[in-house]
Amino acid sequence: MNITLRNSAKAVIVQGDKVLLLQKQHPGNPRFTVFPGGGQEPGETLAEALARECLEEIGAKIRVGDLLFVREYRSWMHEFHNPDRLWHQVEFFFLCELLEPLHPELADNPDPNQKGVIWVEQDALKTQNLYPKVLRGILADRLSQLDKAQNPIYLGGVN
Repeated sequence: MNITLRNSAKAVIVQGDKVLLLQKQHPGNPRFTVFPGGGQEPGETLAEALARECLEEIGAKIRVGDLLFVREYRSWMHEFHNPDRLWHQVEFFFLCELLEPLHPELADNPDPNQKGVIWVEQDALKTQNLYPKVLRGILADRLSQLDKAQNPIYLGGVN
């Protein structure tokens, strides 16, 4: 079995009581939402990778802040598994802020299955088709506690 291992950085961008998410859809499947971000290239720090990915996907510059979560994604253990593409991805979720107005129409390299950029009320995260699923229940609670000193949460291999 040939498995690709990579790091990925994700942006948790909050404005007021809303969180920025990407809407995506794979052919034949319902739409779902994810956090902006993507794979780290050789020689990039996670923060540099995240800044580049946000320009590509949401068309805006960001400031990368504190690390909130670490998640491991092993493709063969999840519902959208493609047996022809096996990868183990370690994802780092950072609290980020926009440094300029959002311009998704200026995104210069959105993901092929990206359908839009949306703001979602924190209270609605639990009902969103959000991945990773585990963040649906804990993200709003974590964001409400940001003024208190916290360590990043290691989520492990979850969907």
